[in-house]
Amino acid sequence: MSHPIISELNKRYTTKKYDVSKRISGDDMAIIKEALRLSPSSINSQPWKFIIVESDGAKQRLHDTFVNKHQFNQPHAKEASHTLLLAYNPNYTKEQYRKVVDVEVSSGHLPSEMYDDFLNGAYTFAESNTDDHGFNGNWTKAQVYLALGNIMHTLARLGIHSTPMEGVDPEMISELFKDELGGYVCEVALAMGYPLELEDYNFGKPKARLALEDVITVL
Repeated sequence: MSHPIISELNKRYTTKKYDVSKRISGDDMAIIKEALRLSPSSINSQPWKFIIVESDGAKQRLHDTFVNKHQFNQPHAKEASHTLLLAYNPNYTKEQYRKVVDVEVSSGHLPSEMYDDFLNGAYTFAESNTDDHGFNGNWTKAQVYLALGNIMHTLARLGIHSTPMEGVDPEMISELFKDELGGYVCEVALAMGYPLELEDYNFGKPKARLALEDVITVL
């Protein structure tokens, strides 16, 4: 199939070795940040925090979170241009959702007279995913993956490479990024940058995906 989107997605792959000398430009980072902000989420809840690891000091902190496990991902902490920590709110409340509804009205998306109906009606879905202890992390974590997919496609369109990493240590990240996370939980991260092609064994390989008819059914 000949289409720019398909071409970009065919070129996208999980980078295994980054060129430490190459950095994502400020202009591209601005696009990445705005694409993250525009990511979709259930009931527009946006129950997330995105932490961009850019400075040498922050990279060292991230590097240190791999001390106990997943050392195969540790080099990315310092070698990738940037790493994105995607964190979710494990106890998303109605009062926190109220901030979203405020923006719904101030942006002109929602008529002010619909404020209470929208707040109470939409949050019912969050309540259905909340246990007796106020935990709804399974639901809010799912929203983070919507943002992850969105930003991976954005990076592909920009010609920037990436490595999604569930191989991180949430406990160590919670400890070493405690102030930034503020109780949110990071269980997935995304390294971003440019490959060191000659040392990246995954570079330039053909896509390995199941056949279209094996994964898509049209009724």
